[in-house]
Amino acid sequence: MKYFIPVFTIALLFIGCGVEENPEDLASLKAAFKTKKAEIKKLNKELDSITAKIEKLEPSKEVNRALVTTQKVAKSDFKSFASIQATVKSDDVVIASSEIGGRLLNVAVKEGQNVNRGQLIAKTDLESVNKQIAELETSLDLAKTVFERQKRLWDQNVGSEMQFLEAKNNKERLEKSLETIKHQLSKSKVYAPISGVVDHVFLKTGELAGPGAPIVQILNTQKVKVVADVPESYLNKIKKGELVTVQFPAIEKEFQSRVTLIGRTINPSNRTFTVEIDLPNQSRMLKPNLLAVMLINDNTQNDVIIIPIELVQQEVSGRSYVFVKDENDEGAYAKKVIVETGESYEGNIIITSGLESGEEIIVTGARGLANNELIKIVNQTNEKTNG
Repeated sequence: MKYFIPVFTIALLFIGCGVEENPEDLASLKAAFKTKKAEIKKLNKELDSITAKIEKLEPSKEVNRALVTTQKVAKSDFKSFASIQATVKSDDVVIASSEIGGRLLNVAVKEGQNVNRGQLIAKTDLESVNKQIAELETSLDLAKTVFERQKRLWDQNVGSEMQFLEAKNNKERLEKSLETIKHQLSKSKVYAPISGVVDHVFLKTGELAGPGAPIVQILNTQKVKVVADVPESYLNKIKKGELVTVQFPAIEKEFQSRVTLIGRTINPSNRTFTVEIDLPNQSRMLKPNLLAVMLINDNTQNDVIIIPIELVQQEVSGRSYVFVKDENDEGAYAKKVIVETGESYEGNIIITSGLESGEEIIVTGARGLANNELIKIVNQTNEKTNG
């Protein structure tokens, strides 16, 4: 409105001058100039007053402001974790074998089959044992007959004591031998020593099994353990009984369990020690040799300021800064604050200096802001920036 005042003033001068006021002499012209100048001054004051009233009555124009969102800064605990590759191992791996040698008449299980403790696994051909039993029974019958005769003679004080004792000893020896070999006959059947899954079948029906030779391998997969070789630099950062998170990327599962074993020695070849964690596996989803990731807490800091790392910007000089909300006569504006940063983990970073609890840090819209730029807060959240 003020831009039109000079033009309006000049127009009033022409109207005010009229045709009759057209002096020719210098004195009259000076007097007319002085008069009109005073009139213009008066008119300008009136116009300023009118303009002020108009501006007061007219709605003010909105100043363009950058739209941002903010969050309150607060202190919290910071934890970072090291990812260590691990594998699943079965807690129980047992070999089923025959105590005596012989040809396998039947292997009653297949790989992958679930078996219960005491279930029949295989049967061994013990024909040779049966023949030995028959031979011993024949020898024992003769030994009993000889012993009975020697006893009758000895009771009649006929014959020597030595002959009587030899006959007795021979009978008793054959009885013990027959008892032993009959016990071996009961070993013809091989039973599952534990409940689990048949992982591997070593011998098939018709093959010859030696004493103690493995026939099948059985895994108990209801309880497994996760084993990791951890670098020795983490020796003081993990304790027995500590709660650890274990992830299984292949099956997209995550479990928490406590450390059950920490190795007592360092492997000199790779400078690592063993860490084991027991896990229940009732669903048998965790298979032996399945890859896992063990998350070990390697850094904990309490009561620190944590913000999303994406909010920290860099100057050309390399200094880090963030924008916080501040107030002046024109309202809210973005204030550039130089900060110092610490450890970071999974998108969050510690601010060691530059920010205080309770300040409002600019979140959305922080990129592209200029220092002292006017802002308008939209959709302000009550959540605190604590990582």
